[in-house]
Parts: sequence; structure tokens; C-alpha cells
Amino acid sequence: MSAPKITRIIAIAVVASSAALTSAPQIGVASVSAAERKGELHVTKECTGAFVGAWEFCTITSSNVGRIKVGSRIYYVDAWNEPLGLQDSAVVLDAGNGNRAVGRCTVDFATGRGLCTFSDGTGRFAGFHARLQVTPPADETDFWHWDGTYSFGELD
Repeated sequence: MSAPKITRIIAIAVVASSAALTSAPQIGVASVSAAERKGELHVTKECTGAFVGAWEFCTITSSNVGRIKVGSRIYYVDAWNEPLGLQDSAVVLDAGNGNRAVGRCTVDFATGRGLCTFSDGTGRFAGFHARLQVTPPADETDFWHWDGTYSFGELD
């Protein structure tokens, strides 16, 4: 007769453990849907002047990813290299309040095309990775474009 009691106790413990594990991620942790964890990234940014100097910035004017807010800034750490006609710089995507991503951008000013990659970040950009093609404005009413893929790691 003791076997059924042990079975019930084990069954109750398993059910209680499952309930605790199911609700644990909801305590104090913001939920991020699978759609927000990776996908296509499309950003436009306005840069005053054609060339960006050291610690000058461009401003995000549109983004399809909620964590990259309109008004966020892209700071270029290094000045463009006039003799080579290119920008090859460490960059910081600053969305304010300690939310920053770090990466590198290289742009050929003869074509206006380039590549930006991001490897990590802080705040809501922790675990952020992106590979983005850079294209120049089509005309004087257009902005610079970043198009590519992004993902967030497990610890964001």
C-alpha cells in the first residue's frame, strides 16, 4: 500500500516543478518573441555632409527593428581616409540609456557602398550581431541605407 502514496508524492513534485519552471522565465525578465530575435534589418540614416569625421554621427531616420529607435545615433570613431577615399571605422550605435551596439563600418566613397558588422552590445543590444550592406542615397531627398541580417544571442 505504500507504493501508491510514493507515486502520488512523486507525481505532485513533478507537477509542482513543471509549474515553477514554466513561470520562472516570466519573473523579472522581459519576453522577446522569436520574430524579434533575428531577421532582416532595414535602416535609413541621415548623415550631415558626405563624409563623417572622428566621433561625428549619423541619425537613424527609420528602422524595422524596435530596439533601433528613430533618433538613435551612429558614432564613427575614426575619421574617413581621404587619400584612400574610404571610411573604415569602429562604430557605436547609441540608442540612449546605456543601450549601445559596437561594430565596424567600411564604406568606399567612390561608390558609396560598404559593409557594417556589429558584434555585441550593452543594455537592449546585449548579444546583438548584424551584417549590413551600405548603400548611398539615391538622390538629395534620400538617406543612407543599411540592409542585411541581424540576431540577438541567448543572453540579451
